[in-house]
Amino acid sequence: MTVAILQARMSSSRLPGKVMKPLLGRPMIERQLERLRRCETLDRIIVATSDDTSDDPLAAYLRDIGVEVFRGSLSDVLERFLAAARTFGVEGQLVRLTADCPLADPGVIDDCVRLQTQLGVDYVSNGRKRTYPHGLDVEAFALEALRAAGREATDPYDHEHVTPFIYRHPERFTLADLVQSRDESHLRWTVDLPEDFDFVDRVYAALYPDNPAFTSDDVRALPFAHYGQT
Repeated sequence: MTVAILQARMSSSRLPGKVMKPLLGRPMIERQLERLRRCETLDRIIVATSDDTSDDPLAAYLRDIGVEVFRGSLSDVLERFLAAARTFGVEGQLVRLTADCPLADPGVIDDCVRLQTQLGVDYVSNGRKRTYPHGLDVEAFALEALRAAGREATDPYDHEHVTPFIYRHPERFTLADLVQSRDESHLRWTVDLPEDFDFVDRVYAALYPDNPAFTSDDVRALPFAHYGQT
């Protein structure tokens, strides 16, 4: 079974409450979940948020719309993931996603999951050797590798960012990278800043009414798709 854990919180320092900002009348995180449900490889999606009171509205909303929610440490996100896996009885393959990516591409997620399965490695991502736009990020890894990180990682950075202990120890874990032929690492399709959200809002307004299942190629075809180009 392949389980995706989507980490989310309301207390983003640069754009507080962004995960609940409305995109065409629904919260941004709900729009992202809508896209994630189109993945062919994901058997289950769990949202892992914090037990801080700032995340009460987020957790309540998600449960109201039938989403599985786990609440754990605000700062130790690695432990939050591990506790979510324990609570929901997850085993095997995990996929880590973040709730600032409302343009998440189901095909890219499926490619990452399938590559990890095909190669039989501990960890695959498209972020270490970036060729995809920021905002299409995905990591697929063995739960046992994450458990090792939970037992042994002492650096606060590892606990905040969940997976660095794995990919910073290639002598212990087998790693691979999902890359595409074109280099779009200069593109910014994630939401960290108000202008990022404005870009995503324009994308949804342009594409979603006629095609809710719009693709990354549809985004690329927009005249303003190169927002964030460096």
